This record gives sequence, structure tokens and C-alpha cells, in this order.
Amino acid sequence: MKMPEPDADILARRSEIIRKMQDIVPGEGVISEEDELRAYECDGLTAYQQLPLIVVLPENTGQVSEILKYCHETGVKIVPRGAGTSLSGGALPLADAITLGLGKFNNILEIDYENRCVVTQPGVTNKAITDAVEIRNFYYAPDPSSRIACSIGGNVAENAGGMHCLKYGLTTNNVLGVKLVLMNGETVELGGKHLESEGYDLLGLITGSEGLLGVITEVTVRILQKPATARALLIGFPSNEAGGDCVSEIIGAGIIPGGMEMMDKLAIEAMEGFVNSGYPLDVESLLIVELDGPEVEVDYLIGRVDEIAKKSGAVSIKISQSEKERQQFWAGRMAAFPSVGRITPDYYCMDGTIPRHRLPEVLKRISELSQHYGLRVANVFHAGDGNLHPLILYDANIPGELEKTEEFGSEILKLCVEVGGVLTGEHGVGVEKRDLMSEMFDEEDLKQQQRVKCAFDPGGNLNPGKVYPTLHRCAELGRVHVHDGALRFPDIPRF
Repeated sequence: MKMPEPDADILARRSEIIRKMQDIVPGEGVISEEDELRAYECDGLTAYQQLPLIVVLPENTGQVSEILKYCHETGVKIVPRGAGTSLSGGALPLADAITLGLGKFNNILEIDYENRCVVTQPGVTNKAITDAVEIRNFYYAPDPSSRIACSIGGNVAENAGGMHCLKYGLTTNNVLGVKLVLMNGETVELGGKHLESEGYDLLGLITGSEGLLGVITEVTVRILQKPATARALLIGFPSNEAGGDCVSEIIGAGIIPGGMEMMDKLAIEAMEGFVNSGYPLDVESLLIVELDGPEVEVDYLIGRVDEIAKKSGAVSIKISQSEKERQQFWAGRMAAFPSVGRITPDYYCMDGTIPRHRLPEVLKRISELSQHYGLRVANVFHAGDGNLHPLILYDANIPGELEKTEEFGSEILKLCVEVGGVLTGEHGVGVEKRDLMSEMFDEEDLKQQQRVKCAFDPGGNLNPGKVYPTLHRCAELGRVHVHDGALRFPDIPRF
């Protein structure tokens, strides 16, 4: 993985940039000492590290606007950063760019039960939204494993999912509006408390844009009432293929579980050793299937899934008899990443999505690749929507092992595309998958995507070096819809 060479002119202007940022964000809002910058040198993809030029920590939208306007006028690059939990290098700093940390945007601004939404700043954690509304029996549906730490702004940037996204959707299905600062400093509002907006789906465009189009300073999310009943089945299989077949059979029967997660033997052993959730250790794969809704419906569906599992060759089936037991089933899966971290010096967490019916085949080929590269893999994934998270175990202290791991990971992602899937499900492209974009898109596809980038950021200064293997200058891509460097969309509230 190679990032662009730093701009020598920007590096030479570092002292000037620091002074300007201190004017905009006084007090302790600017970090410039090397030891302090170390805390920001990477995100959750720790294999890649780079000290930022400086870190700036604004406290309000006005400061963000001034910072971006200055950078737009002077050609300084900006890397937006939330909680830093990105697993694709989306918040990886650049040596010649300001890292814009949004950690101080950490307040919930409004809870509107009548309209079933919450207005929040982007630095609020995913879990904190549910914590704030559960007193009224509401919750926020997307639930990534990192929900206790990941920020809602980062969730929007990467279009995060989670264990319950099969039935309730990804972030894009649960975000109603955002306040966005454009690269020229202009602030716009997309969407709001209403369910649908007329015109172009700009909110959908921003969700999952990985910080390439603007900086989010406010988010309006949908909240849901908790279902009347939720129960889960813990189902063990003699092979990964049998577990994969069961997933396809459940969906094929027209059953949409609230959550459906699968893990292989290595992952099961790691999780059970860490959390002690009662997972069987004599199975090759384990499936958690959660059904929710009215009690009579849940009881009926539990029976249907139990029957399907037995026909698919299940060797163990356990059905939760209490809320505590249901939570216990999930505890191991929620702790998948730290569990695997206990059994290996390093691991590389992949993210790709495949058609559900190709699951048995893909798992078999990942096993073959594991043997070829001599590296173990713990497989955990959102089985219901085909979002795979193979964790490749390696030791970065062994010369060449990281490079071998990267090659192995690339083969997994190529395999996902080969069987009709896509490069990412919820982690984004970042730098990790940037050089594989041509596996999925041809040159014209990539150029068209970059024309959208140019419409928002003509100078290419927002999170450069991410997503696109080759970043074209806007002039090379033809005419874009800008006027005096400013993006023009009609009927969008401006501030």
C-alpha cells in the first residue's frame, strides 16, 4: 500500500498553518507535538501508520467551516476523523494534511419521540444513542461490534451495519438527515426529521462517502420501538458448508431474522475462551439466529427455524429461554475481535459481501487459501446478508508476514467479486481496498464516481489518497457542476 508523496510546500508552511488553526480553534484545540500526534497515527487498521501534519479539534460547526474554507483557499489537505475505529484505513493520516478530529462533537442535541428520531453530534457513540432512549423502550437499530466506541459520524461515513442489519438495515436505512460542511466552508443541511426528501438523494450519496465529500457536524437518526419479544437459537453444525446451507434455507423459506450470525471453529474457540457464552466446542460452525416481533409469531418462527436446522444437519440446537440467555448467546459474537486478539499477535480483519447461496463455496475456498498461505483464518460474518469478516491471523514481527497477509486478503476480496459480490459491506474502501477497485469497476466507472467527488471538492483536498487507485484532476474528467469553486444544489437549506 502506497500513499501519495507529501507536498513539500505544505510541509514548509507547517508553522503558518499551526498559527492559523490556533486562531480558529484557540486553547488546546491544536495538537502539533510529535509525541501527542502518535495517538492519531492510525485508525483501526493498525498495519498502516503515518503521523499527521497536525491535529485540529474544533468544537462547533462554525470552526469546522472556517477550517475548511482556509484549507480550500490555500490548498491544504484535510483528513476527517471520528473515533478512529475504521478498519479500512479511512482515517489514516497524511504527512501533509490536517487531521480534523471530531471527538468534541459529543452531545445528543434532541430526542424527539413523537417523530421517532434523535438529533446528535457526530462524535456521540453508536451505543450512547440507544442508551439515551431505552428508558422509553426505544433503540437505534444498527449495532456494529464496536458500537461502544465507534461514533455515529463515522458510521455515516462508512455506512456501518451490525448484527441486526439484515432486518433493520444499514446506517443508510436509519439516517434521516445530516448537517454537512463543504470543502469551501459552506454549510448545508440534507434531509431532516421527515421520512423522505424530494429531488436527488444527496443524503444517500453522503452516507458511505468516507469523508471524501464533506464533513458532517450533525446527524438525525431514526429510532425504533423495541420488539415485544426476541428469542435466539444457537445452532451447531458438523461443517461450514452445512451451516451455510442452513442460512440459505432459512432465507429461502421467507423468514427474515432480526439477526443471523455465523462463525467457524477457530472463532468459536476464541470467543468461548474469552466470554464463556456456552458455545459448543465440538462443532465446526455455529449459527446464531434471532427472531423478534409479537410473541406468537416468534414462537412459530422458532419452530420453523428449528425444523430447517435439523434438516440441514444440525448437531446441536439451543433455544434461549430468557432475555439473559439471549444476551449470553450474543456476548461471544459481540466480542469477536478482542477474542481473536487474545490468540494471535496480530490479525487483519477483512470485509466483503457475497450472494448468500455462494457461502459454502466461498468458505471452502477461503480454507484452501489459508492452507496455501500458511495463515490461520477465523471466520465471523453477518450470514443473513452475506457480509463476510474473515480475520487473518499473523505476526507482524516475522519479516514478510504482513505482506503475505495482504496478498491473502486481496485474494479473498477478489473471490467475493468473482462470485457476484462486492468489495465491502460496511467497512468502506479506505486505503485497504483502494487498489482493488478495478476488480469491480472499469476505468469509466471510476471516472464517473470521481466526477461526483469533483463536484463537492474540486481541489481534491478532502481525504485524498483514499478509495480511488488513481485520482484524476477534475479538469481531466470534463465539466463538473461548480460555480466559482462552490457546489450549487437548489432548495438545500444553508447556514
